[in-house]
Amino acid sequence: MQFGAAIAVTLMPRAGALGVVTLRLAVASLLLMVVCRPRLRGHSRADWGTVLGFGLALAAMNTLFYQAADRIPLGPAVTLEVLGPLALSVIASRRVVNLLWAGLALCGVFLLSGGGFDRLDPVGAAFAVGAGAMWAAYIVFSARTGRRFPQADGLALAMTVAALLTLPLGVAESGTLLVDPVILGLGAAVALLSSVLPYTLELLALRHIAASTFAVMMSLEPALATLAGLLILGQVLTPLEGLAIALVVVASIGAVRTTSTAHA
Repeated sequence: MQFGAAIAVTLMPRAGALGVVTLRLAVASLLLMVVCRPRLRGHSRADWGTVLGFGLALAAMNTLFYQAADRIPLGPAVTLEVLGPLALSVIASRRVVNLLWAGLALCGVFLLSGGGFDRLDPVGAAFAVGAGAMWAAYIVFSARTGRRFPQADGLALAMTVAALLTLPLGVAESGTLLVDPVILGLGAAVALLSSVLPYTLELLALRHIAASTFAVMMSLEPALATLAGLLILGQVLTPLEGLAIALVVVASIGAVRTTSTAHA
């Protein structure tokens, strides 16, 4: 997912952040609908409500995150975004010790911001935090969708909802650039790496593990995003920023262990 995000960042100067989101979701929707061929009849109103909520979360999460990645480096963007799943874990576990892990994560965020957010674009940081809130919603709705629909049918339908929601925004920003062969090809690569493969695997995983456990197992996302940013985008972080990201990762790992112990 993070290497797909790095490719998306290289595409943004040519197609715009909203254009890349539209390409990612539209291509992912097309691929999933062709492969899954989900049944449209026989679903309850609650089923469709779940799909709609999942689609809204997907659209908002991707739109907000790409707005963040367009303004701040990939590692810090994912570090701020991962606060959403971490908060979900703390709330779901209801254990006091997880408040300590949350505090450690907040210390990491404080270091990342340099004590203020003047070192990071404040608008980009705000988008990343908003994407984190939508990531938490995505986890909840993904788990519900996986229980209501077979295979990845629910994901295919939700991805179509997300694509339809973002299409007007992408067309307004990028217009005919969306059908440029090179941009379309790179957009397809982003869709495969960042949407089709990870979302399908995550939906299947959420059928077997608790949403709170899954949320904090995303702990390596900031580290992998930092690596992708370095290798593909040449984004080098300062030692202090590296320490900040490490604190968030350690906090998430601690929450994983705490949650695992609670469910043992």
